[in-house]
Amino acid sequence: MVRARVRGAALAAAAVILIVPTAVACGDDSGGGDGGTPPEPSVEKSSQPAGGGAEPADPAAAEAEVRENWEKFFDPEVSLKDKEAVLENGSKLRGVLEGFSGDERGEQVAAEVGKVAFTSAEEADVTYALTLKGATALPDAAGTAVHQDDTWKVSVKTLCALVKLSGNASPGPGC
Repeated sequence: MVRARVRGAALAAAAVILIVPTAVACGDDSGGGDGGTPPEPSVEKSSQPAGGGAEPADPAAAEAEVRENWEKFFDPEVSLKDKEAVLENGSKLRGVLEGFSGDERGEQVAAEVGKVAFTSAEEADVTYALTLKGATALPDAAGTAVHQDDTWKVSVKTLCALVKLSGNASPGPGC
């Protein structure tokens, strides 16, 4: 019971820290939302089992790049331009990134990648934890990385799943 409350509080804190500024940037004039429980901080994983498809030519180098770029994306010290470079279709999601990066609470959030499992030569499932001031706020979150323009990037699906944690029925353009 206590663990459930702590997890609920952590999810709420992460949603406020990460999502409120993003939801404002995305805008939702519908006033929507079903008032229900927000979705888990996960995205659909590939239907192909890890190892069942082709891997990148150099899996070790690809994994290192996924980890580096994932952590860069969530690093408050990284510029908006550099975050765009490690987000799938990053320039199209500038408004979302500005909201995400412009909030002072966002300066206290980081990501720690736990596991990278390639599902193809162009996609990987990523298990990660979001931390707030060094304390884990969202453990074992799931997302995906995609290989786009010769760079491993945080997928749009991952960013949109985090935006949806706010309960925003319409996460905005690009999601």
